[in-house]
Amino acid sequence: MKPTLLVLAAGMGSRYGGVKQIDTVGKNGECLLDFAAYDAAKSGFGKIVYIIRKDIEKDFRERLFDRIARNFNAEYVFQTPEALLSKDEQKHAAVRLKPWGTIHAVLCAKQNINEPFAVINADDYYGRSAFETLGNYLSSIDNGSTEHAMVGYTLGKTMSRNGSVSRGVAQTKDGYLVSITENTKIYYTGENFSGNEIVSEINGEKISMTGNETVSMNLFGFTPKAFEEFEDYWENFKQTSIRDPKAEALLPVAASDIIKNGKGRIKVFTSSESWFGMTYPEDKQVVKNAIAQKIADGYYPEKLWEK
Repeated sequence: MKPTLLVLAAGMGSRYGGVKQIDTVGKNGECLLDFAAYDAAKSGFGKIVYIIRKDIEKDFRERLFDRIARNFNAEYVFQTPEALLSKDEQKHAAVRLKPWGTIHAVLCAKQNINEPFAVINADDYYGRSAFETLGNYLSSIDNGSTEHAMVGYTLGKTMSRNGSVSRGVAQTKDGYLVSITENTKIYYTGENFSGNEIVSEINGEKISMTGNETVSMNLFGFTPKAFEEFEDYWENFKQTSIRDPKAEALLPVAASDIIKNGKGRIKVFTSSESWFGMTYPEDKQVVKNAIAQKIADGYYPEKLWEK
């Protein structure tokens, strides 16, 4: 059974200032997600499912999806503010403007997934080796397995020189995840983030980081069994946070709950790839240069798709 790739592409892009999911970075109009789809197809994935907002559907189809669908088994679903909420819950959440978070997005796609699946962010570059690792692992387990997976990255290889980043710092033991702590503000020190020291701010306290920490980039692999825990997490989240316009139901937190509640394990693989992504407007040229270099090195063909 070939696994599915689930792409979280419904974010608002507030720091980037636009719909970064479909911004052009390749030589032939490709988006960052074109390269993810290409790598997934090369790594044994059988289908790709995108989670998007309704307001970007037209541009999404014209600038990415229709091209992907001609070359790969692809579909998309919507993440809407009212999805997975009762009428009464919708009233309590009426003032909310931003999406509910990554767990809400994953649950919006539940009906489209009947096999082990990987989850990625739309604005991050993961590298083919990470897809190969998860593709091989997910192909080896069945739908009822509680042995999930994560590909972690070295913190120092996931930083931006254009501002702070948000990373889930992973604690592992014997190759399995123990916990993930969300650090929402990690940055290089110095003027214009030009220093070599990495600092994380948590509750106003500055904590020095070595750069060697293993961090989550939301690259997880799950079986459909995980949906049971995700639904429990979502129901609990609504009870405590339905009136909070800024609260988000986060995938790393729900993944950690699988372990905490004794409902499964998450095997941790570590990628040696260097991350790059579209967090800030200044990142676009960095990404374009990195993609151009990979094409020059023969990692990608000059033209990804023939049609």
